[in-house]
Amino acid sequence: MVTSPTASRRPSWAGRNYTLLTAAAIITNLGGHGALIAAAFAVLDAGGDSGDVGLVAAARTLPLVLFLLIGGAVADRLPRHHVMVAANTLNCVSQAAFAVVVLAGDPQLWQMMLLTALGGTGQAFFGPASEGMLLSSVTGEQAGRAFALYRMAMQGAGLGGAALGGLLVAVIGPGWVLAVDAVAFAAAGALRAFLDVGHIPRRAPGGGLVSDLRDGWREFVGRPWLWSIVAQFSVVVAVVGAAESVFGPLVAEDELGGAGPWGLALGAFGAGTVGGALLMMRWKPRRLLLAGTLCVFPLAAPSAALAVPLPVAGLATVMFVSGVAIEVFGVSWMTAMHQEIPEEKLSRVAAYDWFGSVAMVPLATALAGPAEQTFGRSASLWGCAVLVVVVTAAVLLVPDVRNLTRRTKAVVAAQAAGAAALDPVPSEKPSA
Repeated sequence: MVTSPTASRRPSWAGRNYTLLTAAAIITNLGGHGALIAAAFAVLDAGGDSGDVGLVAAARTLPLVLFLLIGGAVADRLPRHHVMVAANTLNCVSQAAFAVVVLAGDPQLWQMMLLTALGGTGQAFFGPASEGMLLSSVTGEQAGRAFALYRMAMQGAGLGGAALGGLLVAVIGPGWVLAVDAVAFAAAGALRAFLDVGHIPRRAPGGGLVSDLRDGWREFVGRPWLWSIVAQFSVVVAVVGAAESVFGPLVAEDELGGAGPWGLALGAFGAGTVGGALLMMRWKPRRLLLAGTLCVFPLAAPSAALAVPLPVAGLATVMFVSGVAIEVFGVSWMTAMHQEIPEEKLSRVAAYDWFGSVAMVPLATALAGPAEQTFGRSASLWGCAVLVVVVTAAVLLVPDVRNLTRRTKAVVAAQAAGAAALDPVPSEKPSA
């Protein structure tokens, strides 16, 4: 059989599904990172304050929390690519409507909250399906490299999207940036419609949604490394999200010069994630979660930098370092999930992971404005930094977090040899 030049240049682990997923992620991240900036400045341009920015951010996350577990169960029950395309369609429609009300002038807070909530609902169904699809699209020892390349492409697109989005918000306004994001969702959904789920075994009939959720819960709580890190990130994601979605635009508006400098800072974070992904394509830490968790500590630095606040160059440097660090964690986490969680339960476990990680975000973003009024902006940001450090130090007390080891061929062989030593008498096999 003759192999095409394109196929020969593609690594063996980068199959059709992996390629489609990566291309679609690039498109949605190009649009999505600019849209995050656009949404915040749409609220500010309409006369809103920090409390209003927080309410719109919370409106996106609240339905994400409410529907994530259902989304995970649905993604393990239905073809995952169908769930992803339906979610992309909802995101496309909601962002297009958001763009229309902003471009029409005088958008109301309730309109922006409602349309943002629809986007969060789509994400609740998309996230678990997407993660399950990605984790099942690669095999073998190169899984970590595959995840690193995927995240590098995704974060690289986010880098461009944030930088371009900040610039476009300043030049043409947030409404047009939201419109571009709607088009990006439409294009990505079209690509995801071509994903192949033939390799995923069909679910046996029986059991309902509640049974699926209960089964996923047992898988989740039975692994101390899993639930402890998810509990850690319930705090980390909440306070970092509040700092970056609420306080960041406000500091940029008052101290740094507006949307452009804030877009540059977010772009520096994106550049850091690309650098971190490049690092993880070469570095394969033996203790996956220990290396990843140690790299969560730098996530406290952006909040501290905004609290000072550092000038744009200093803030961008801090954001770059934190981007490198979170990518080390992200690739390590995905590799651990890939090697430890059964394929047929990936989306449900991913849903519990997402749920725990974002459960406190609506509360944190909604309280960001009142916290600023009560304690002051600087004190609130220092509090965010301290919380990241405390919960990350606490999770290192869990033995499985420190000791979970990457499964290479050598490790698997050593484990098999150890098992044989403990059971020296081989079990009899039935005759043919």
